[in-house]
Amino acid sequence: MASARAAYKRFLPVQTRWADNDIYGHVNNVAYYGYFDTIVNEYLIAAGALDIHNGDVIGLVVETGCRYFAPLAFPEKLEGALRVAKIGNSSVRYEIAIFRQGEEAPAAEGHFVHVYVDRATRRPVTLPAAFREALEKIAV
Repeated sequence: MASARAAYKRFLPVQTRWADNDIYGHVNNVAYYGYFDTIVNEYLIAAGALDIHNGDVIGLVVETGCRYFAPLAFPEKLEGALRVAKIGNSSVRYEIAIFRQGEEAPAAEGHFVHVYVDRATRRPVTLPAAFREALEKIAV
């Protein structure tokens, strides 16, 4: 069962692109993962937790999943929704939904589990304070 809009803490406008449609005339499943990645990283960058160019800590995706409820197609305007379901020592479970603009039920709902690692060694690190603070703001 899909979560309603009210179950999410952060929203970001998402514009479909011509290239998102597949031969069947709807957004291809791989495009949703691009939306998910954009929504998570936009939040972390805006919150001041993630420096994608010079930061010592980066997130690696170790698990993903997505459930699809309704087809979407270019040129629809969408809204990406984000919440944090679990904060561990070095990992986070993000839950993301894609809504057709203004609708209450998601067209798709998924998750990412990121493990945060040292950029140079790729070994897990304890979540920095700025990350933890940003994550707690959207935790459920």
